[in-house]
Amino acid sequence: MSFVTATLHPEGFHGRRRAHSFFEGWYVKLVNADLSERWAVIPGVFLDPRGEGEAFVQVLDGVSRRSWYLRAPLADFSAAEGRFDVRVAGCHFSPDGVELAGDLPLRGKLRFTTPLQPWPVTLRAPGIMGWYAWVPFMECNHGLVSFNHGLQGSLLIEGRRVSFDAGAGYIEKDWGAAFPAAYVWAQSNHFSTPGTCVVASAALIPWLRSSFVGFIAGVWHEQRLHRFATYTGARLEQLDVSEERIALRLADRTHVFELTTERRRGGLLHAPVRTAMHRRVEESMDGELTVRLSTRAGRVLFEDVGRAAGVEVHGELERLRPA
Repeated sequence: MSFVTATLHPEGFHGRRRAHSFFEGWYVKLVNADLSERWAVIPGVFLDPRGEGEAFVQVLDGVSRRSWYLRAPLADFSAAEGRFDVRVAGCHFSPDGVELAGDLPLRGKLRFTTPLQPWPVTLRAPGIMGWYAWVPFMECNHGLVSFNHGLQGSLLIEGRRVSFDAGAGYIEKDWGAAFPAAYVWAQSNHFSTPGTCVVASAALIPWLRSSFVGFIAGVWHEQRLHRFATYTGARLEQLDVSEERIALRLADRTHVFELTTERRRGGLLHAPVRTAMHRRVEESMDGELTVRLSTRAGRVLFEDVGRAAGVEVHGELERLRPA
């Protein structure tokens, strides 16, 4: 598949022709109707600089904060290039749903009851990265496969049969050489208006012989996407990260996006550095995002609190502060 075609399909696999120094992973979030079960399942693949590596499935229990990392031979991994369709060690992830098997704490099948809702893809801005998606030397690429979709079915979780009927899912992904040296990320699709999703991140982006702070925020509300990003001309006006809370403010010529959340303890996940899947990052799944979207004149377009939020903070955070 050509570079152009691959860029226009961020949901698909990008590592077919990569022989070394590469990772790719899909973050699949599963939350039941009353939010009492919150899970993240992450299938993926990793290759070190020598071309050796592994496939994997990571699992994070957002309630107990426990995590699991299941390694598998590279031969047990396969993924489609032009669509979201991933198989690892007996597990299957596709637009129809997920099938979980093997030595995982949760097993069974869940069906997606509504179509996946990806970040829009156009020639000028193919997905959440905007025109940066066309840059071939990015250290880490990002894709948003679905803001929100319904769930149906049940899973056997450590001997308990748990229903996910009327639950909600979210899917995003990353691929490239390594995770950023510093980043902040927050996401929720559990607001008072069904179908609403908010995701926001800021990260240190290597660029030629230097680096810059890149940021992206999307508010998917009432079938409309409000976006703030480095490539849209928005500005990072505030990013305060302490041991207790995160406060983010982005603004463009017409609108202002504000997000605050408390930092809570989470579970540890593996993340890729250039030599191994050894970096351990902490992610919580019980956050609450206080979000406000308004015009420059002060008219509030959206204001709400998102529950069952994923929150992740890692690295040299002082390098993310706006100048």
